[in-house]
Amino acid sequence: MAHETNATEPVEDLVIIGGGVAGFTAAMYAGRAAIAPLVILGNALGGQTAMTESIDNYPGFPDGVGGVELTELVQQQALKYGARLEYDMVESVDFGRRPLVIKTSSRTILARTVIIATGAQPRRLNVPGEAGFIGRGVSFCATCDGYFYKDKVVAVIGGGNSALDESLYLARLAAKVYVVHRRDEFRADKIIQEHIHQNPRVECIMNTVVEEILGEEHVRAVRLRDVKAGKVWDLPVDGVFEYVGLTPNSSLFAGQLELDEAGYIVTDKRQHTSVDGVFAAGDVQSPYFRQVVIAAGTGATAAIEAARYLEANRPA
Repeated sequence: MAHETNATEPVEDLVIIGGGVAGFTAAMYAGRAAIAPLVILGNALGGQTAMTESIDNYPGFPDGVGGVELTELVQQQALKYGARLEYDMVESVDFGRRPLVIKTSSRTILARTVIIATGAQPRRLNVPGEAGFIGRGVSFCATCDGYFYKDKVVAVIGGGNSALDESLYLARLAAKVYVVHRRDEFRADKIIQEHIHQNPRVECIMNTVVEEILGEEHVRAVRLRDVKAGKVWDLPVDGVFEYVGLTPNSSLFAGQLELDEAGYIVTDKRQHTSVDGVFAAGDVQSPYFRQVVIAAGTGATAAIEAARYLEANRPA
């Protein structure tokens, strides 16, 4: 049973944690319901969307749209309907009290409802050499760091949409792009695979994993192993871009909400978590789709449900 908090400060109707497409969409829908949510942005404005150079499958943009541009447009819509942005980091939460308690690096916030849209972060290979070369040849964002590899040779690790999308982006800059994938076929959409196979600057290395990242001051090669033949060899490269999945940003909520074995927040079909009045949206609660349009849809659902919860639980 939730404990009552002696509220000495104003209580927010809705606090949204996270500044990506899911969070901003939730803020827009909440604003249209006259809630005026407070959005705590954290340190990764735009989330995974902002790290994507071009999005070609978002409705309404037949010619594609940049990830940063899309995030900014959704943010503008949220602000238009009364959302308030706070550039701060959430350090802890207490969902066992009412109002709900959110502690940031600068203050304590009380809230009647919360939407968690903290997204996910790139998973690492966890191979020798990786940690020491982050920022010196190992990257997780082609649109952030691709320019540094103009006319150089890079390896992209992964086989999903993100890996192949970013490989195509890098192929516009780098002299050569090797796509290294542990399976014998990619998981990415067929149309992206076609673009990869048609690009003369891209070479695919299948059934292969990274054993080690090599270099001195900067990356100079990756040690690869063919998982079928067992062959091990060194591939000279100037940079390594990793796209081997995501890890949900949910550690703040361990012990507060139900998480699955992989750390994703468990929700029902209407984005309700295990605590009444707390909702989750986007990649932090779904490992299955990882699509911007899905994040937006879950953000909208969470906001609609938060509005319904507030209406049903207004103080007398």
